Order: sequence, then C-alpha cells, then structure tokens
Amino acid sequence: MEKEVKWATDLIDQKLELEEKTEKMKGRSRKTGLVNIENLDLEEEKYNHPLDRGIARLKAEERVRKTSLDLRREIVDVGGIENLMELRKQRKEKKKRRSRVSVVEPPPENEEIMGPVQSEEFLKAAVEGKIKIIEKFLEDDGSADTHDEFRRTALHRASLEGHVNILQKLLDSKATVNFRDRLDSTAMHWACRGGKLEVVKLLQNYGADINMKDKLLSTPLHVATRTGRVDIVEHLIATGVDINYKDREGDTALHDAVRLNRYKIMKMLIIYGANMATKNGEGKTPMDLVQQWQSDTRDALSTKMSSEIQA
Repeated sequence: MEKEVKWATDLIDQKLELEEKTEKMKGRSRKTGLVNIENLDLEEEKYNHPLDRGIARLKAEERVRKTSLDLRREIVDVGGIENLMELRKQRKEKKKRRSRVSVVEPPPENEEIMGPVQSEEFLKAAVEGKIKIIEKFLEDDGSADTHDEFRRTALHRASLEGHVNILQKLLDSKATVNFRDRLDSTAMHWACRGGKLEVVKLLQNYGADINMKDKLLSTPLHVATRTGRVDIVEHLIATGVDINYKDREGDTALHDAVRLNRYKIMKMLIIYGANMATKNGEGKTPMDLVQQWQSDTRDALSTKMSSEIQA
C-alpha cells in the first residue's frame, strides 16, 4: 500500500506542477464554484467534471486562436502592418476607458428600520448582509429559524454568503445550528460551498455537526471536496471528520477528489490516511479512478497537441 500511495502522490505532484505552470502562462484568475442557493442541484455538484470543461475550453481556445490568426492574415493582406498596429492601439484605448469607469457602491443600509420586518425581507437580508433588518426582525420576536418553502433559513443563506456578523447574531438568538433544509443540507454544508473558513469555525463553535449527511448522504467533507475548498478540507480533517465516509453512491471524498481532478485535496486526503482501496457502488477504488484519470488526461493532451500540429 505504501508503494501505491507514493505512486499516487508523485502523479498528483506532477499534475499540480503542470497545472500551476499552465495557470501562470495564462495569467488568469479563476473563481471556484459560485453557488446559487435557490437552484442548487446536488447531482450536478457531485458529477460536474472539470476534465470535460478542460477539453471544451481547449476546443474553444483553438477556435478563437484560428479566428484570430485568420483576422491577422486578413489585416496584413488588405492594409499591411499599419492596420495591425492601429488595431492594437484601439484595444489599449478601450482598456484605459474601462479602467476609468467607477465602481458603483451598493446603497448604504438605512439607520432606522420603520415598521415590522416580513419573513421574506428577513431572509433576503441574510443574503445581502443587512444586519439592521436582521436585528429588527429578531427584536420583534421573529424566529431565528424562519425559513422559506425549501426550509432554508437565514443561517443557511448567511453561511453561503459568508456574512459572519449576521451568523453571530442568528446563533446568539438561538438559531438551530444543525437545521436541515429540504435537501437535508445544514448550514455547515452551505458554508463549505461558500468557502469561508471563518464561517465553518464559527458554526463548529456553536455545535455544528461536521459529519451530518444530506439527501445524497454527502458530508460537509464531500461538499468541500467537490467545490474545491482546500483550506476547509484541511480544517475538517484536523477536527475529526470521518475521512472515509461513503455517500449514497459509495463514494468517499477521495473518490470525488480523483474524479473531479482536485489535485491538492487528493494529495491531502491520501497523506491523512484516506483509504485508497475502498470500493464505491460501481466497484471502483480511488486507485482505479486515478488510473482512469491518467488515461483521460493523456487523451486531453493528445487532443491539444493534434490541434496545434494541424494549425
């Protein structure tokens, strides 16, 4: 088993190095997993495969590259290099104009809330970070566990958005920290999607269960792994999460990390003792998926190389 662990971690290191080089060359920033609380699909979250997106991105970039090349040829053929220089000048001017556009700040929250606060307004305030509305609703004896038709409370919403001050107020007002919505997700599940470690720690301080399961029998560790929250995964492991727990499909967090190409999380799980030989519902171990992943990556690189040769 030690030999297999070393092989897997070495392979992951190679992938991490390649990924870091690629990101530096592209010079792009990327956000992970923007989540809409109103229309979350647990199945999509679990099976959203970044390798497929990677191949699609390669194809899209290739189309753009070819189009750009054709455009350059047309410019040179029609008007010479002067036209190309003029085009670059116009692009620079456009960037300057964009940089001068001022960012519109959201309107300040009213100092005083007149009249009673309705439930819908209270829940909306948890998303928008409007603490005064939250305080007014609670001062008027509104329940901190007020929820919508999906049983999503202000605690769920603020956990996703990362509004620590609102979370503190709700928890101090006796909000049920392990309250389940209709997907059986708790605030901890939503905090793992939101990606703010401070929120996870705060919920734990008020007794949040880090091993609770949603309708897919996914724990917060599964969710943090699927959404790529490296710091939260590390924290959950350090605070005693069940690292080898299986969801409804028999997948552990390690199965998810391998399938979704979460290289850093993959390595972390292996180092902290995730079982590489445990089988999911299809009889696949994480080791099996690593081998399949290696093959898929090879295919993706071959596709890229072929397109470059043809160009």
